[in-house]
Amino acid sequence: MKKLVSILCAFALVFSLAGCGQEEKKPEKKVTITITAAASLEKTFEETLIPRFEKKYPNVNVKGVYDSSGKLQIQIEQGLDADVFFSAATKQMDSLVDEKLVDSKSIVNLLENKLVLIKEKDTKTTVKGISNITDAKMIAVGDPEVVPAGQYAKIALTNANTWDAIQNKISLGGNVTEVLSWVESGSAEVGLVYSTDAASSSKVIVLEKVNNNLLDTPVIYPVGRVTKTKQKELANNLIKFLQTKESKDTFKKSGFTICK
Repeated sequence: MKKLVSILCAFALVFSLAGCGQEEKKPEKKVTITITAAASLEKTFEETLIPRFEKKYPNVNVKGVYDSSGKLQIQIEQGLDADVFFSAATKQMDSLVDEKLVDSKSIVNLLENKLVLIKEKDTKTTVKGISNITDAKMIAVGDPEVVPAGQYAKIALTNANTWDAIQNKISLGGNVTEVLSWVESGSAEVGLVYSTDAASSSKVIVLEKVNNNLLDTPVIYPVGRVTKTKQKELANNLIKFLQTKESKDTFKKSGFTICK
């Protein structure tokens, strides 16, 4: 009996020592990366793309910062802690490249959007399109100084010889989402936004899709890595993820066209 007890104690000691030799695994610390993106991308990222990326990379949190590309450009210039920049125009991206704040080799021209003229669905207006936009009493447009949609709108209206004629009728929005909300509420009779913004709202209808002939360049969305990122590999992974077929299909469902 004493021999059996000794054997059992010996086994217990062995298993006890084995257990002491194993350190308890600590959960892997999550890393946060920040993508600064045009306001017109917010819904697509927050509802679909970010959750999908975080599922693929469980140790990563993605923070989205959304606004007009011009305002985001200024924030990056002022030292915003960002890893990826997704602009609604090449102008802002090019400026950051010139300032060496975005790595030129990382840039991909990924999406194309369209500029559209909209009205709130129940608003009574005689405006049919750009040709008679001067008939409107109030026109919502993004501020051309900082909002790419506003820059495109100014170019289109200038080329249509109507920009100067509507200066006393324009209400300038800080981003394209603000312009959309003004039209939705009826505070502006018509407005110029992206087709994806119009598609996201059940409160507006499109009066006209602006022909690219009225624009100097198509509405291109480039994405690139911020030079000062401390998470270069993860930033690259996010940019690659946005180019996958699954991500491209999501962008298409949101109304974007994929650049070739």
